Amino acid sequence: MAETAENKVARKVNGAGSKPAVGGYQELKGRVHERIIEVLDLSAAAALDPKSLRRELGHLIEKILAEESIPLNHREREQLVVDVQNEVLGYGPLEPLLQDPTVSDVLVNHAKQVYVERGGKLELTDVEFRDDNHLRKIIDRIVSGVGRRIDESMPMVDARLPDGSRVNAIIPPLSLEGSCLSVRKFSGDPLQIEDLIRMKSLTPEIAELLRRIVRARLNVLIAGGTGTGKTTILNILSGFIPGDERIITIEDSAELQLRQEHVVRLETRPPNVEDKGEVTQRDLVKNCLRMRPDRIILGEIRGSEALDMLQAMNTGHDGSLTTIHANTPRDCLTRIETMVAMAGLNLATKALRHYISSAIDVLIQMTRLSDGTRKLTSVTEVTGMENETITLQEIFRFEQTGIDGNRRVRGHFSATGLRPRFVEKFEALGMPTPADLFNPAKIYEV
Repeated sequence: MAETAENKVARKVNGAGSKPAVGGYQELKGRVHERIIEVLDLSAAAALDPKSLRRELGHLIEKILAEESIPLNHREREQLVVDVQNEVLGYGPLEPLLQDPTVSDVLVNHAKQVYVERGGKLELTDVEFRDDNHLRKIIDRIVSGVGRRIDESMPMVDARLPDGSRVNAIIPPLSLEGSCLSVRKFSGDPLQIEDLIRMKSLTPEIAELLRRIVRARLNVLIAGGTGTGKTTILNILSGFIPGDERIITIEDSAELQLRQEHVVRLETRPPNVEDKGEVTQRDLVKNCLRMRPDRIILGEIRGSEALDMLQAMNTGHDGSLTTIHANTPRDCLTRIETMVAMAGLNLATKALRHYISSAIDVLIQMTRLSDGTRKLTSVTEVTGMENETITLQEIFRFEQTGIDGNRRVRGHFSATGLRPRFVEKFEALGMPTPADLFNPAKIYEV
């Protein structure tokens, strides 16, 4: 492997004959950073736009480096300037990873170990922080930007970056090897349904059905595990909502990227230092019902807010969308039962299941396969009740048939041939259904 510019700088810092290491480089970068903080006029810096500020910082860093006795070539000097600019203006060592469009996740296990996900696969990087205090400063910079805090009394937090990327941080004593940071990057240009068809995550027939489901104001629950693409599908489905409807979104950490104009975004709030002032998703669901919503989009059901969401779906707020962690469509119904029980509602099992079956119309299952690809593996209709069991019928499915020589998953999409009951609603709304939309003979091999 070729020696990186950072390691070359480190070798010169540590001495020509020593083993390349980033420790000396980090020390040099830290010294330059400290000098900048000492001499920087913060009031003047605040008046500059980001591009001008970065340019002026570059000049200041060059001046400070000229005073150092360490010989650096032009490329190494440029690398150091960029790194120090990132320390002052950005998120330090994370900045190049956050700017890399091929990276979808950044996972900092501790100050000296950073992984990224590219193409669905995890890779160890050579990125390091100076020490845990350095990592903590970056975490504090991120969470304070959205009005949240992380300390010994609240050692874990959900936050977001300015571009909507999702962030989770956890620090000692809960994290045993030092502070831990996870960033789920969001694209500045969100994926559209055509992108998922091109990536073979679903088929044109499934895409057309999803478009009709949203237009017909059916209540949709998107299920899947971590990193399966639930939020991506939720974003895409929300894009099918007509622009003349009032949309209210509720999230723990705001990350949805809606393109409509009439959108009200609500976000939960953690308790303050005195353990007061917490606002939960359940509080926001209750409040949004008084805000005259046409559509309610709940980022993810995690607890007792499931009851209030079901009540909204059952009381005239059709077309609601939400996500849930579950491995199969049947599992997600069981999880909802458990979450409603968390709300303290003492309902008979049959009555609760009838309530669920009348609230939810469609279940969409997302799956992340062994090769890192994400597929929409099932579209299922909730048809009602039979005795004490909620009845389901699958409309589309993806079946894995094997793995090829490159360890890529092979399989096919197909319709089951069953015609969903909600097709009658499509017809009533003036959306005639193509004759071959549910044709089981149309099979898409991937």
